[in-house]
Order: sequence, then C-alpha cells, then structure tokens
Amino acid sequence: MKIWQKATDSKKEVEQFTIGRDPEFDIILAPFDVLGSMAHAHMLAKIGLISQEENQTLQKGLKEIYQEIQSGKFEIAPGVEDVHSQVEFLLTERFGEVGKKLHSGRSRNDQVLVDLKLFYRAAIQELVEETQKLFQLLILLADKHKMDLMPGYTHTQLAMPSSFGLWFGSFAEGLAEDIALLKTAFDLSNKNPLGSAAGYGSSFPLDRKMTTQLLGFADLHYNVINAQNSRGKTERTLSFAMAGLAATLNRLATDSCLFMNQHFGFIGFPDNLTTGSSIMPHKKNPDVFELIRAKSNQIQGIPVKVGFLLTNMSTGYHRDLQLLKEEIFPGMASLRECLKMSSFMLSSVQIKKDILKDPFYKHLFSVEVVNDLVLQGVPFRDAYKKVGLDIEAGNFHPDQSNLKHTHEGSLGNMCLEEIQEQMDQQIQSFSFEQINGCMNALLAKG
Repeated sequence: MKIWQKATDSKKEVEQFTIGRDPEFDIILAPFDVLGSMAHAHMLAKIGLISQEENQTLQKGLKEIYQEIQSGKFEIAPGVEDVHSQVEFLLTERFGEVGKKLHSGRSRNDQVLVDLKLFYRAAIQELVEETQKLFQLLILLADKHKMDLMPGYTHTQLAMPSSFGLWFGSFAEGLAEDIALLKTAFDLSNKNPLGSAAGYGSSFPLDRKMTTQLLGFADLHYNVINAQNSRGKTERTLSFAMAGLAATLNRLATDSCLFMNQHFGFIGFPDNLTTGSSIMPHKKNPDVFELIRAKSNQIQGIPVKVGFLLTNMSTGYHRDLQLLKEEIFPGMASLRECLKMSSFMLSSVQIKKDILKDPFYKHLFSVEVVNDLVLQGVPFRDAYKKVGLDIEAGNFHPDQSNLKHTHEGSLGNMCLEEIQEQMDQQIQSFSFEQINGCMNALLAKG
C-alpha cells in the first residue's frame, strides 16, 4: 500500500527495483521524519488547516511513534513503501481520519529533504564530538612527547629531526582544519526546505518560518526550487568534508603501520590491541590501523560516486537522488567508527625513547650544522658544500644534543595553545546546543 496509490498498482518488478535499499535507510530516518511531522502539524494548526484538537491528537500519536522508534519497536510493514507512509498509516489506523490530514501542504519530496537535513545535522554532531575527542588526545600526546625526538622524512628518506610531539600535533591541527570543512556541510544541512513541497511551493498559506524555528534550523532555503536542488548539493559538500577527515585518519594509520614495523620500531601497542599470525608465533599485526587505512580510502572515494550520481541532473527532483543514501549513510557510520578506533588505539600508544642517539641517524643533523655555520657568517651555499663534502668523506660528526628550533610551529615552539584555540573556535561555531534545545522543546510541546 502506498500513499500515492490509485486504481492501478505498480508491477512487482518495478516496485522492488524502485524501492531498492530504502527501507533499511528509512529506519535511520524514522525519528527525524516524526520530528518533521510534529513541526508541520503545529504549523497546520496555526494556519487553520487542522483544528487545535486535531493537532493535539496528531502530536500524541507522533510522540507514541517516536518512543516506539527509540525503543526499537518501530518497523516498516511489508508492502509499505517508505517511512513516511508507515507513519501516516499508523496515525490513520490508531486515530482515524485525522491521520490523513497530516500530509496537507507537503510532498514526499520536501518531507524526505527535511528528514535528511535533520539526520545530517545529528550525524555531523556525532562526527564533531568524535573528532574533538581524538583531537584532545593528540594535543595531550603532543605535549607529553614534545621532547622525544624521532626522524623526519621526505621522499621516505631520512630528512631532518622531528619529534613525536610534532608528529601528534600535526594531526591535531589537521583535524581542526577538517572541522572547518564539516562546518560548511553543516550550514547547508541547517537550512529548512519544508514547504517547498514538490519543488514549486503550495497554494496553502504555509508558515515556513514557524517550522524553521520549531526544528531549530538557522534559516530557510527561501526559493522552493533551490530547496529541492539542495538535495545532492548538500551530500556533495558533506562527502568532501568526510573525505577530508578520512584523509587525515588515513595518513595517521599509514604512519602507524610503518612506525610499528620492526625496521622502525618507533611506536608499539599492547599485545591485546594487535593480532597474531596463524603460522608465525612472533607476529603482532597492526590490523586496526590497516582497516582504518582501508575504510578511510573507501570514504575518500565517496565524493567521486556522489559526483557521478549528480552528473547531468536537471532542475527538480529525480529518483536518482535516492541512491545518495547508499553512499552517505554507510560512509558516515564508517567514518565515526574510524575516529573512535583511532582514539582507542592511540590512548595506549607506546613511544620509543632516544631514537636519534643512534649514530645511524646522524645525517639528520646536516641542516643543523649548515645553519650553525651560516650563523657564524659563512655564506649558505659555502656552508652547504662544506657539510656535503664532510658527509661524503666520512668526516661528519654533528653535535646531536643542541637543537635550536624556536619559530612558530617548530620543534621548540609547537604552538599547541594556538592549535587548541583554532579547534575551540570551530566547535563554538556549531549551534548544537540550540538545536538540541529546539528538538527537546518540540518533543515536550503539547
């Protein structure tokens, strides 16, 4: 049974093909569908399309369904096309004709758009919270290990002295930059499309600003066509933000796999955080980081898939857009899991001390010696040549105990407070507290 069904039903093959995987994703959207319907019913009562008594009945029924969703008792019955239909059928079954009035002034197009926007806002909040946890751990590790030196590499060749503090701090600042991308996606998700109907508005005197306030949106998508066209634009922007976070995690995971290798031996983890081999008793495999690396690569591929889905898309709604959920929903869940596991692993990381005291790494200090000569008045090019000749002749014996790095962002001045401030400013730019307050008020409203 479908809410749009008339005398003729669709062929079974058509129905199965067009519904696809929507039921599994609609369960995720269910609580947001109810919240959007609650706001819509309040607005319908205000403009006189339903009575206050009818609104109270709808609010009671919607809250019951919301509780069933939260307790895991809600399901989309066989033969019911989507979550919107299921909610409407339940209301009609339980409360009669008033359930049929709820859809007045809206289309499934703007209904699913509202569901998606509300879901994306909530999912972005979860991503931000997990990112913030990982960020704070990285800041703590950077400060704790700021004096623990390690090799720095370019072209995967030994380059210059670095430190574990500098390494951890690089990922912390990277996450702060990634959050800025996520904020752009959040801003697109935080605009209200409800009332755009099928993309061309409604002849009912809808109060779109009222539903905007009730649902805690920052603003409207004013133009009703643009509201519909935001589907796809929002997902494209969100996919790029997800890919940015995934790229940072990917580099962290790749470094970790490399630095755990016995040829490096820079970091380690307790045995119960690694896996063994079925044939080699000595193995401690970095399976968690290998899977984070793989999953983050999958996530970095999502913008490409989203881009192809949106290719040659003309103005207005198209069923193609349904497939965006198959990329974005699992991707967000996977990214959240990767953030959690990165924090989980790094909370037990073990650092090797005094790595650079090994003479094997003495060439890392060549730039330090060149710079010392320059400070003594030797032209840079002459100093560079002298040190290079000493290395070739086997006469290079640097003082490895006296590093003088003082500029912003270097070994001796990692600017962790400034990086912390960057992240704090980004977090404060999200309106999570205000949004959560609106959602709680809507659920409590009579």
